[in-house]
Formats: sequence, C-alpha cells, structure tokens
Amino acid sequence: MGAFVSGLATTAVKSTRLGAVQRVELDELGARGNRAFCVIDERGRMVNAKRVRALQTVRSIQDYGRLVLSFADGSRAEGPIEYGETVPIKFFSHACDARLLVGPWAQALSDQLGAQLQIVEPEVGVDRGREGGVSLIGRASVTQLARVADEASVDVRRFRMLIEVDGLKPHEEDSWVGHAVRIGPALVAMRGNVGRCLITGLDPETGVPTLPTLDLLASYRVDVASTEPLPFGIYGEVLETGPVAVGDPAVVEGPLA
Repeated sequence: MGAFVSGLATTAVKSTRLGAVQRVELDELGARGNRAFCVIDERGRMVNAKRVRALQTVRSIQDYGRLVLSFADGSRAEGPIEYGETVPIKFFSHACDARLLVGPWAQALSDQLGAQLQIVEPEVGVDRGREGGVSLIGRASVTQLARVADEASVDVRRFRMLIEVDGLKPHEEDSWVGHAVRIGPALVAMRGNVGRCLITGLDPETGVPTLPTLDLLASYRVDVASTEPLPFGIYGEVLETGPVAVGDPAVVEGPLA
C-alpha cells in the first residue's frame, strides 16, 4: 500500500489548540478556515505560544459563520463572526492589514490569559504565506523521534501540521521537497522543509514545556541538508484545489518545473 493521509488537524485561531478533523477543503491559501484568525497584542503584534503558552489550552472552532472559543475552565465565548475596522498588524516580521473581529472573544481571551488581546483576520494565517499553505509530516518520522526520546509516543500536535501521512519510511517526506504531490484530488507543490522552534517542546494540551524537541532533533537531524535548520516535516503550495480526507492517497507526481 502506498502513502495515504492518516490524520488532519486544524484550528480556527492561530496558536490555539489543534483539533483532529476528517476532511479539509484545500484552496489557494491552504485548508479553508484553518488559522483564519490570529491573536494580536495592544501594539498590533501577532501573539503566539512563544509569548503566551496558555494559548494552547484554548480550543477554537469556526462553524457555519460562528466562532467558538473553549477554555480550560469549561467556559466558552461564541457568536456570529462580524468584522470591525481594518488595522495594521505585524505578522512575525511582516507588516500587513487585518480585520478586527467584533464580538465576545477578545474580552474572554484577555480575561482568561491575563493580557490585553484582540482577534483579527489577516489575509493569510500560515507562517510562510501561500507557499506554505499546506504542511505535512510522516507518521513514521514522529515514531522515530519518539524512539530517539525513549518515549512510548510523541503527540504529533506538537508540530502543528495540517496533514499526517502514513506508509512512508522515517523522514521519507523530505524527498518530496521540490516535487508535486497529489493528495486526494488536490495537487501541492512541496517548497521546503519546516525548521523547528521552541514551541514544539510545549505540551499541546497545557502549553507546559515537557519535551526537549530541539535537542532531540539536533541529536540526529542537525546535519541534514534542508531549506530550514532542524527540519521536521515539509510545507507546500496548493496548485490545484480540492477536498482532502483521511484515507486519501498521497502520490508524488514528479519534480517541479
């Protein structure tokens, strides 16, 4: 049996907890609705779990035009998605405009996390823009990392990938960089390796540091030829849109022109 999609994970608000889904719709920006929104501070800077670890305790879901935030204490903030003014923000080092969400979420998030926060909708909510609309990792790669860590398993959500693929050897997905891959009916141009940062050391449920992922990756991946340091997984750009579901085949079609 060849490679196939063994898992899909999304979140409505960037840096909040990932949740498993059975199907996504890939469009030119990636999975529709995935990381549609992000959190900013009072200076308009995008906030992620590097700065506010507790974001990973928040579950965010966008459904039928509504946004729901669920918090660790069991409370929720939800309502129809409505927009206010357009504001300038800093998305990592990139300056862009984003639309403010008007509703109960900013106050609830600020109260829960102890910081003055707002939720906005940027044009693209994934780290590498359109070229990184899809992220992918092999299940065998995660299993290999668990062996290196001497752990029974490692939660794949630590790495915040959209697609998990089974049926490959450990890190075989690295060889897909520079190739077009058909995932279900969609076609993705794999542009590069995903280099890793300290967020991967945080427990994906609690935001507490529990695994020295960077040290582990450095112990056996530091000299791997890659587009970014400490590679673990790959990213790509959607060339042909379409639905992708768990169980769909993932087939390399050939090198990119």
